[in-house]
Amino acid sequence: MAKKEKNCDPDDPADDRKGDTWDHVAILAESRLVVGVVPGERTAGSVVAVVEDFKRRTGGRLMDLITTDGYPAYEEAILQAYGETVTPPRTGKRGCPRASYKVAPEGLTYAVVEKAREKGRVVSIATRVVFGTMAAVIAALGMSKASRAINTSFVERQNGTDRHRNARKARKTYRFSKDWRYHESVTYLTMYVYNFCWPVRTLRIKDDQGRWRRRSPAMAAGLADHVWSIPEWLAFPSVRRS
Repeated sequence: MAKKEKNCDPDDPADDRKGDTWDHVAILAESRLVVGVVPGERTAGSVVAVVEDFKRRTGGRLMDLITTDGYPAYEEAILQAYGETVTPPRTGKRGCPRASYKVAPEGLTYAVVEKAREKGRVVSIATRVVFGTMAAVIAALGMSKASRAINTSFVERQNGTDRHRNARKARKTYRFSKDWRYHESVTYLTMYVYNFCWPVRTLRIKDDQGRWRRRSPAMAAGLADHVWSIPEWLAFPSVRRS
């Protein structure tokens, strides 16, 4: 954004919001609903922000299965967000007591997809279970209506869709963002309009008359009963008063 990452000066505050910018996206695979997005640099802080935002929006309940790419910051962020605090008992010996720490609670199932690249191309893909057991992962995949494999393909597909919907993210064009505020605002706009106003082909279902009924991610998640128009979405109050 504004200029290439290699041309940014890390000691210049004016370059803090320039260069490479990532979308950290939390999505529900079965409904394709974008639950949260944090645009910004690829840092542990951005990862913590999207994990905490997802936890807040889902009421803190554990998901059947969480999957991410192999970026190491996700493991610590998920553990801090969902982990249970253990306080070691005092031993009665001299010295400071052991500090409290987090452990993964029963029911937290998290796996990662690690891709190896050579010259920009993926040459191998490996998966591993970080929290929980392989049996729990297999059970979650067995109940899933979206996939039978550990993957990140749904968020990757959504990233591709958003590139088409948000011209600022198109590759190798002059439409890239020059100002961080506008980039962030348009990112939120296209991501959340997608939830309510974009009928996803793979979410369509047949009605009682055998006709295909288009559905948006919000409809698949039970948040809407029809595909909204953009004016309808923009006019909907963000805070409703009783």
